[in-house]
Amino acid sequence: MMARSIILLNCLLEDVSDIESKVEGVLVKDHTLISDKNMQNGLEQKGFGEIIKKKFFLQPFESLYLLYTDKLKLTRGNQQINFDSMMQECIKFDNDILTKFLIYRDLRTKGYIAKDGFGFGSDFRVYERGQFGEKAAKYVVFGLSEGKREKMGLLQKQIEQITKMGKEPVIAVIERRGEVIYYKISRIEFLENKDQPALSPIEF
Repeated sequence: MMARSIILLNCLLEDVSDIESKVEGVLVKDHTLISDKNMQNGLEQKGFGEIIKKKFFLQPFESLYLLYTDKLKLTRGNQQINFDSMMQECIKFDNDILTKFLIYRDLRTKGYIAKDGFGFGSDFRVYERGQFGEKAAKYVVFGLSEGKREKMGLLQKQIEQITKMGKEPVIAVIERRGEVIYYKISRIEFLENKDQPALSPIEF
């Protein structure tokens, strides 16, 4: 277990290692405003941030990730915001932020670029390794917490919509210990001719 933790930590460090210095940002609600153009360019090349009303912002889960990896200096007025403070601030706007952060951190650890999804809940557009900026996202990953109930009908509609977009739907299940397990979703037909989603583990 210790060896696995060391490997994951090394992956985390490699993912942000070419961000030469700490990014400096200002907290605006639950987003982080980045004003420095060089920092914007560096972040954008790594798959972080987006333009909102002509300004460059980090999404809440991105800010949390960069705080977690000690690559972001975040302030609001004269106050410096740390990871725990940011998490508490984000929860005010989004009850699912912890789920999003855990999935985002795990995907980044495994070398994937993940961007905000299509509004299916805790979902991300996920690009194949090395294809960000060249090809569209291949997967839509959306999260479920272990023990949390989800309506099958709603889940089925989400899967249908994602499939129509030409994406591969993947469910990320967060276990109570915080470990993320991924399931690729396919469709099987029952005797009543009603399609239902079927799950099979997938290695990310």
